[in-house]
Amino acid sequence: MDHEVRITLRLPADLHAWLVVQAKTARRSLNSEILHRLETSRGGPATDDESP
Repeated sequence: MDHEVRITLRLPADLHAWLVVQAKTARRSLNSEILHRLETSRGGPATDDESP
């Protein structure tokens, strides 16, 4: 990543809880899990065993 931008993101509590579980299962931070899912959905470079 060349440049990072911070944002404030509001999520429903149930979606946040689900993402936390998914991140722990994949042994990623919550931030890395969200990045992984966004990059995967747009056809980016992340793979299942790669942490962004």
